[in-house]
Amino acid sequence: TRCSRDWSSDVCSSDLFFTLSCISALLFLKIGKYFWSDNTKNILAYTAGTANTGYFGLPVLLMIFGENSFTLAALAIFGFILYENTLGFYITARGNFSAKHSLIKVVRLPAIYTFIAGLVFNFLKIPINTEIFDMLGYFKGAYSLLGMMIIGMSLSRATFQNFDYKFLTLSFIARFIFWPLILLPLVYFDKSFFHFFTNEAYNILLVYSCVPLAASTVVFASELGVQPDKAAVTVLISTLFALFYIPIVIF
Repeated sequence: TRCSRDWSSDVCSSDLFFTLSCISALLFLKIGKYFWSDNTKNILAYTAGTANTGYFGLPVLLMIFGENSFTLAALAIFGFILYENTLGFYITARGNFSAKHSLIKVVRLPAIYTFIAGLVFNFLKIPINTEIFDMLGYFKGAYSLLGMMIIGMSLSRATFQNFDYKFLTLSFIARFIFWPLILLPLVYFDKSFFHFFTNEAYNILLVYSCVPLAASTVVFASELGVQPDKAAVTVLISTLFALFYIPIVIF
């Protein structure tokens, strides 16, 4: 469906992120099989499909483009969240569990039911108390701070004893080369010829194409026992790298 230059174009950005996340994960899962026989390939696939759009990307967008970008940026994040709690979690779980057990673990994730509840409320046009919106206004200010704290606690377990250069390299290729190579030309051609997306969506696509690995990588890897040390070290290094990489891409 062609996206018009209104709210629907920003919904399409969420769909685009979900689709690219799934494609990237499946691609790097296949690539990882050539390098590892253990479950390292599973956590590589997960990292290839996700990004730190919430705790890292959202503050960057707010800082550069102002408060007006918050709603659209938060909407775009749903594509990554949906991937993380469906295909991403399933691929990671398959590193240690059977297909059936992995599906059971996916079904137990609370984020899926929260997402469905939100869609139901929206579809049925159920009114929401204004006090809830006021609370969300305060939450918006604390979100980035809480996110940085979660990242810090997750990375506190990072050690370099079992450092894997191959894992780091492939993760960086997926996050900092593959994604920009897809999204930067897309923004250029769409802005020049197709005009599917709004200018605000262009900003979101550009920033989210180069944010570091998601902090949830460490959380899921620890929960499922899939190379948590490798995940923690790589997330830490990618976060430091993004501090210099993002300004270059934005420029």
